[in-house]
Amino acid sequence: MTRRTVRIAMNGVTGRMGYRQHLVRSILALREQGGLDLGNGETLWPEPVLVGRREHALRALAERHGLTEWSTDLDAVLADESVEIYFDAQVTSARAEAIRKAVAAGKHIYTEKPTAGDLEGALDLARLAAEKGVKHGVVQDKIFLPGLLKLKRLIDGGFFGQILSVRGEFGYWVFEGDWQEAQRPSWNYRSEDGGGIVVDMFPHWEYVLHELFGRVTSVTAHVATHIPQRWDEHGKPYAATADDAAYGIFQLEGGAVAQINSSWAVRVNRDELVEFQVDGTHGSAVAGLRDCRVQHRSATPKPVWNPDIPATEPFREQWQEVPDNAVFDNGFKAQWELFLKHVVLDEPYQWDLLAGARGVQLAELGLRSSAEGRRLEVPEITL
Repeated sequence: MTRRTVRIAMNGVTGRMGYRQHLVRSILALREQGGLDLGNGETLWPEPVLVGRREHALRALAERHGLTEWSTDLDAVLADESVEIYFDAQVTSARAEAIRKAVAAGKHIYTEKPTAGDLEGALDLARLAAEKGVKHGVVQDKIFLPGLLKLKRLIDGGFFGQILSVRGEFGYWVFEGDWQEAQRPSWNYRSEDGGGIVVDMFPHWEYVLHELFGRVTSVTAHVATHIPQRWDEHGKPYAATADDAAYGIFQLEGGAVAQINSSWAVRVNRDELVEFQVDGTHGSAVAGLRDCRVQHRSATPKPVWNPDIPATEPFREQWQEVPDNAVFDNGFKAQWELFLKHVVLDEPYQWDLLAGARGVQLAELGLRSSAEGRRLEVPEITL
């Protein structure tokens, strides 16, 4: 078996998501399994080149995992013709400029989202990549998770009949940072640094709804900053200027309605940190990150409303678990594999910078809907 090496500039992997999911659980996991099998006796070997601003953090990370290539000079890395792919997991405010440089250098682009701070910037990146002829992809990890893969299986099998509505609940309590350390970096709560739950989560909801149920045609949103003061990584108080909760209603192509609550100021009383309930004429399902439960019309109980007596029905026990029936890999790693095959084998790949721009568009319109107090149409976008 022959081995083909692909060198990947990975920018932002000292951050939580870039490190855990993209470097360790995706690229290094591919190396641990011996590379990515391309078929025809060829294996693809990913060689990461770590890029970032903090030299000591890059050096420590490289030493921890036996890697030899790292740099704080992005321009020098992009000038290296042996580097084929540029990956970006930086803070949002730094992403678009770096991607522009990478496109100009002729690198294939794979990036976290949001891809830019506004729709025009996101579309500009997609246009530049198309004009340059480089391949490009955007991380859309949640559709590769076991719970949503099971949900997709149900949809494709016609389980729901006509889908009527989708209700999503996402979030958890992020500690303020005064008496317990926060689980998320402080920039997430400063709008001037690109923070906010709308710009973080609405791009996710766009592709989840688009891929599973249909294109979002309108949005009504209300956003809030429930916790106005937080404490940063150094224990210093700061004003939280970004939204930490968003309550959205999305009209979908085909007639279904989705309602999704997103909050970093909510305590969890559900089985998983995100859950989607889908109701249809023939059945319903509740899907999380890993599990999925269903209730078919033929097995639907007949509850009777009576507030004067205690509820006696075990409602949660009346649902059936959807079996795995497959081995599910890490969702980030699964999408990395598809993108790498897209680059080296030219296999089809649909989650590109234009798809990323749709997520930026929905976030932008969600914020505007809240500010103006009205429902807004979501027009289709093209290059």
